[in-house]
Amino acid sequence: MTSTETVYSRFRDQTRARPDASFLEVLAETAAIYDIPAEAIFYRAMLERVDARRAKLQAAGYGEGHRVGLLLQNRPAFLEAWFALNSLGVSVVPINPDLRSSELEYIIGHSEMSAAIVLGDRFAEIEAAAATVGRAISVSTPDADLGAPFGGSRAAVDGDAATECALLYTSGTTGRPKGCVLPNEYFLYSGDWYRDVGGIVSLRSEGERMLTPLPVFHMNAMAVSVMAMVSVGGCLIMLDRFHPRSWWDQVRESRATCLHYLGVMPSMLMSAPPSERDRNHQVRFGFGAGVDKQLHAPFEERFGFPLIEAWAMTETGSGGCIGATDEPRKIGTSCFGRPSGVVAIRILGDDGADVEGDTPGELLVRRAGENPRFGFFREYLKDPQATAEAWADGWFHTGDIVSRDADGDLHFIDRKKNVIRRSGENIAAVEVETVLNRHPLVRQAAVAATPDEIRGEEVAALIIMADGSSAGAGAAKDIARWALERMAYYKVPGWIALVDKLPLTATEKIQRAGLKTVVAETMAQGDFHDLRALKKRQT
Repeated sequence: MTSTETVYSRFRDQTRARPDASFLEVLAETAAIYDIPAEAIFYRAMLERVDARRAKLQAAGYGEGHRVGLLLQNRPAFLEAWFALNSLGVSVVPINPDLRSSELEYIIGHSEMSAAIVLGDRFAEIEAAAATVGRAISVSTPDADLGAPFGGSRAAVDGDAATECALLYTSGTTGRPKGCVLPNEYFLYSGDWYRDVGGIVSLRSEGERMLTPLPVFHMNAMAVSVMAMVSVGGCLIMLDRFHPRSWWDQVRESRATCLHYLGVMPSMLMSAPPSERDRNHQVRFGFGAGVDKQLHAPFEERFGFPLIEAWAMTETGSGGCIGATDEPRKIGTSCFGRPSGVVAIRILGDDGADVEGDTPGELLVRRAGENPRFGFFREYLKDPQATAEAWADGWFHTGDIVSRDADGDLHFIDRKKNVIRRSGENIAAVEVETVLNRHPLVRQAAVAATPDEIRGEEVAALIIMADGSSAGAGAAKDIARWALERMAYYKVPGWIALVDKLPLTATEKIQRAGLKTVVAETMAQGDFHDLRALKKRQT
């Protein structure tokens, strides 16, 4: 039997239980960057904001089956709009603010969104992107009323756990991002998992304060951080992003008791000189993934709290989450624990058979029991073939290579998929190649990951020029600047080499394994142009 609970109803019920508890806090630095008030927002006050917005949206005709885009960064307005829309049975489409014209056009068209709530400086851009794909959607800023939905009004419903809650786009290996359809169940279980997992990451029922610099348009902050605090009545502190220089000031100012991290963060924090204030905080644990193996133990010794490594994907949600939440954690081995009794796994070799011993292989996961997809995404929107392939033989194929030690603990090895992971962002090489190949002077581009000490991985592109020339740094810079106008800055190649040929298959497709070798050799020869300094967020 499907639960009648939704994200909105859980928040509403938690508000009734503790109306005067802090739900959200905006620190001074984040407030100044966003030009919004620095404030603590209590559960009662947030529910009043949500319900006021809900009434206006319902009057405008929003209801079950509509999707509304949200380009609002890590602002309180994102949560306010999400909860209000959820209360009407409307799904939200979080939009990465780093996306540019061609990417916005794709998401608006593919999602068939009916409206969008966006920041004022992106209003015209969203309207233009929508017009290009023939969807004259209503667009408003967070402080204005949203007009009628594109395509007509629909009846508002309370919804239930099976109702679509959000559509999150995630990079794949076939070019365009895939839209992951996520029901309320996905978000509710993320809150349940965190509330109940126990061990080192036990959340308290009173006074928990979680700090996250991760973007709320990704599943970690949106599903895990937000729903964890809603589920225990805790307070969430969302930063605009990670600022290494002011990080510990923000940790202390927020009185954070726990925090979320990406692997790049500990590396940056460890590069700062030691301070007598390194342990002057209230943090009990950090929860994340990808910490440098060599820095894991030194970080914990220096700052005085454990970094709990875990594994999950947008598609798996917390339904397939695995974490090193109990001792021994095997620090410094890329260990992310072992699956609990409710998560089943397999590790397959290249031959498709289960591996033996600690032989590395692809991780397959599913929910144990009768419903293998409980807590996972429902499907890839408009792509049943990709959904079926991901769930071949009743197991979700993650594309991640892991090994299992004699104790049953899992260790992350590498990614089978051709996805570049730069500072926590997943970048599909094919998507970048598609944009680069549109440049009038580019005949063909091939993109792969190259190691980066700060970002983990960086985008490297081998490019054959259309005129057959091997122009130098000037041409490489021109291509990078051109690309910055057409896709998110982090996707643009940080390294470009102009070459005479690319490793191709017999059918003229890029040979991915050979490409990685060529990139490494070209880098060793010093033939890449370093363009990383050009990669900056656009303001």
